Amino acid sequence: MRLLSAFAIGLIFGLGIAISGMINPAKVLNFFDLAGSWDPSLAFVMGGALAVAIPGYRLVLGRPSPSFEDRFQLPDTRAIDRRLVLGSATFGVGWGIAGFCPGGAVPAIGTGQAEVFLFVAALIGGLLIARALQARSLALSRKPA
Repeated sequence: MRLLSAFAIGLIFGLGIAISGMINPAKVLNFFDLAGSWDPSLAFVMGGALAVAIPGYRLVLGRPSPSFEDRFQLPDTRAIDRRLVLGSATFGVGWGIAGFCPGGAVPAIGTGQAEVFLFVAALIGGLLIARALQARSLALSRKPA
């Protein structure tokens, strides 16, 4: 049931991204082009998402536990550290260059456009590199002096 629930949630999210046009990188890039052909539709999509997510989080987190897990998987820190800032900056730069974020790229795979596959390949490559660097850093920090 847990897998079916995750699939349904992902399907609804993907349909929302596709219907809103956010699988089109030009539409996203036009949002960032304040001096040119600015398109505010991304702001409306984000605002609509927040209008649903904020009360949804309040409702769900008011429960003692999630429906298909023993406990909620929430961050255990609110620290703004180097890793968070660098990750956020990398995400923002990649989004601004490519016009895709991971949430928009996965549904865009259905378009069959080569740039979508290139972005997803780069995304997976970046995740693997970050994971390898994190493992290396952890190994070095545990190494006796």
